[in-house]
Formats: sequence, structure tokens, C-alpha cells
Amino acid sequence: MAALAGMLQARGHRVTGSDQNVYPPMSTMLASLGIQVNQGYKPEHLETTLDCVIVGNAIPRGNAELEATLNQKLRYRSQAEVVKEEFIRGRRSLVIAGTHGKTTTTSIASWVMDQGGLNPTFLIGGVAQNFGVSFRVTDSDFFIIEGDEYDTAYFDKGPKFMHYLPEIGIVNNIEFDHADIYKDLDAVKLAFRRFMNLVPANGRLIAGWDSANVRDVVNAMGSKLFTQVETFGVAEDARWRITETDFAADLSGFSVTREGADWGRFETPLVGQFNLLNCLAVIIAADAWGIERDVIRQALRSFKNVRRRCEVKGEERGITVIDDFAHHPTAVRETLRGLQERYRGRRLVAVFEPRSWSSRLAVFQDEYADAFTAANYVVIASVFDSQKASEKGKTLDTRKLIEDIASQGKPAHAFPDAATIIDHLLPKLQEGDVVAIMSNGGFDQIHDRLLSRLQRGSLQGQSAGTPKTNS
Repeated sequence: MAALAGMLQARGHRVTGSDQNVYPPMSTMLASLGIQVNQGYKPEHLETTLDCVIVGNAIPRGNAELEATLNQKLRYRSQAEVVKEEFIRGRRSLVIAGTHGKTTTTSIASWVMDQGGLNPTFLIGGVAQNFGVSFRVTDSDFFIIEGDEYDTAYFDKGPKFMHYLPEIGIVNNIEFDHADIYKDLDAVKLAFRRFMNLVPANGRLIAGWDSANVRDVVNAMGSKLFTQVETFGVAEDARWRITETDFAADLSGFSVTREGADWGRFETPLVGQFNLLNCLAVIIAADAWGIERDVIRQALRSFKNVRRRCEVKGEERGITVIDDFAHHPTAVRETLRGLQERYRGRRLVAVFEPRSWSSRLAVFQDEYADAFTAANYVVIASVFDSQKASEKGKTLDTRKLIEDIASQGKPAHAFPDAATIIDHLLPKLQEGDVVAIMSNGGFDQIHDRLLSRLQRGSLQGQSAGTPKTNS
């Protein structure tokens, strides 16, 4: 929604918005654009001269501004509908979907296509560090967008990605998620089947072949899938394969084959095999849009990642603090594995806040117990707004979770909030530690607060040195 506000402003519209709690990086982006954000929801925020009220998918009936919109019979539309009609229709659209990796892959694609001279318009669910923004509006024929399977609005319960008119569709993986709106895995697979069915005959479906659920959906569609399918992964029967990999301190390298023939070696600053697969999906899309291989190679090497995706927030007293958006157990597991590879020989401290709907519910109770295997020390925060979450079903039992993790032979603790977590960690941290803080929300600015406390005081048995920051 924040990115769409910026896009509409770039088109010459005057844009205002309302929200209950806007936090960085989107709050700082809106402020830099001079877009007015009203705190809270009040009917008086709606001006009588409004052309359109755009309703985000977090807005329910009963919201004061929504009720005023309906009572006054103002024109209203969903975010996805506005994007489709104002920015995508008539353009060549690349839509990146999948349970994991959408934001990172969309950012990679935007950078690679930009370096390839396509000058794409793009809309990303995070801030791409190569651009410093989450959106751009150009006059080119190319559009790149993150395709979310979450529902569109209170009046449109279908997935947002059904609005995005893909010429090329990437589906990295499919897993059960969003337990608040999907009944089970079959319901999720049906949504992705419908997305795949949007790709035209002269387009491409780029399918992550390491995901059993992607295979199931593609194979079940069979002859009813009327587009060219490009499969990719490490699986031996994938058309595009990652073969050799190596993870150095600053760059991850990987070799690619296409139908068994060598297609070249690539490098990226990103960590973890899951990110190499994100890169491979973009390589296939860029090739389909005619970008030369050497340009792709150079663009991947110069990609700077997305804010809040394994982002180094700073280093104090020899301790590296990392911010990551991971909230699904698979994302937590793969993020920690990637960090373990990048920071070999260093103790990895994982701090996790269950904040997304699925992570707040007990649906992944057992999966989370195995998600922290790569960490050496684990801290779990209380379930965010547990009272509201309990209205949806049984909530995650954090006490049982730390017991299950501790049974694997590693320290694990649960604390109610950011303040108590920081108080606990400070005397425990050692020079050389890597602290990975994972949440899909602001987490009460825990990263900056931890760095500030580290800067002000020395570790046990260590004298204060010169602070070093990287934020």
C-alpha cells in the first residue's frame, strides 16, 4: 500500500493515507516522499473531493473510514485492482509468486532487468537496496511485481496475484501458509493452480521443481496448462539446474546447466541455497526477455539485497546484529542455514517473534521446533497480540517450543518482549556472535535498541573498543 501510494504520486496524483502503526522502512519512505499519513482511522480523513479510496486487505468492516466510505457512496477499489488497471494492463508483466522468496526474487528481477536496459516499472513488498525504494514508475513496456497469495480485500477474498496479468509467472515454491484464510494445503495449491492458468500461451511459467507441491500442481494441470513451462532447481529432472555451489565470506557461487549443457557460472552476495534458486528463476526470466548472459552475471554480482532480508543492522563489540523478515518455519530454517554458511565458526544466536497469523497459531508448532537447528542459542518472544490470535484458533505454545528446542541440546529461552530479551542477551553475548532477529513486524525496534545498549557498555570480560556500524 505504501509503495502504491508512491506510484500514484509519481503519476501526478495527490495521495494521503491512514494507518494504525507504520514502521520503517515504509514509514521513512513515505516521509521522504512527503506523503501524508494520518494516524488512526477517522471519517474526517476522507475529503469530499476524493477520486478513489483504496482499501487495503487488512481493513475490515467496522473500520471508521471504510464505513464512512460506504455510507457516502465514495468510489473504492482494492490495491491489486488499482495496480492492474493503472499500471499493468497493456504492459509485459513478470509476476513473482511462491510461499517464500517473493520479495527477494522480485528485487533481483528488477535489478537484473534494469541493468539489461529494460527500464522496468516495479512494485516490491520491501525496499530494494540497489534502488533505495520499493517501487518505480517508468514509461517502458515492462512491469515487475511481487505476487502475493494473500486475499485482496474484504470485498474480494481471492489472492492478489490473480489481478496481475502475468506474461511470465515465477512460482518458486508452494507450502501451507496463511492459516487465517486458507483451510489447508489443498486450498493453497488451488490458488496457485489458478495463478498458473493466467499465464498466456506466448508466455512462460517458471516452476521451482525442488518443491513437491509445485510439481503436483503443474503435473495435475497437464494438458490444461497452456503455456511453456521452464522447470528449475537442483533436482536432476529440472530443465535448468544448479550444479556446483560454494559459499565464501562475501560471495556465493553457483554453476548452471540448461538441459544438461553448461550455461555458465554466477555469483551473488546473497547467502543460502534458497537464494541461489531465487537467482536462477530470475536468470530464466531475463533470458526469456532477451537479456545477455554477461549482463545477467554482472547484475547478480552487484545485487545488494532487500532491507530486512539478512540485513546487517550494525556491529558493536564484535557482535553482528542482523534483521530478517522470516516468519514461516521453512523461511526461519533456510535463513539460519544461510547465515551459518556465511558466518562459519561464529556462534549464531536466533531471536524470533511469532507475529504473522500463521506463526501465531499452533498450526506449525512441531515445524518450528526443527526450524532452529542451525542456531546455537535460541530466544523466542511472546506471541504477538495473543488474545486476538486466540480468536482464530489455538495459539503457538512458546513454552513447549523452547522445551522442544532445548531437548536438542542447545540453550533456548522464552521472554515476553524486546526489553526483556535485550536484558537477557547482554550478559550472554560474546565477541564474534551473530544475532539473527526474525520478525515480520517492527518488533519494538529491538535491533537498534540492542546495538545502542552494546555501544554503551562492554561485554563481560571485554574492554570497550571502538564501535563499528553498518546501518
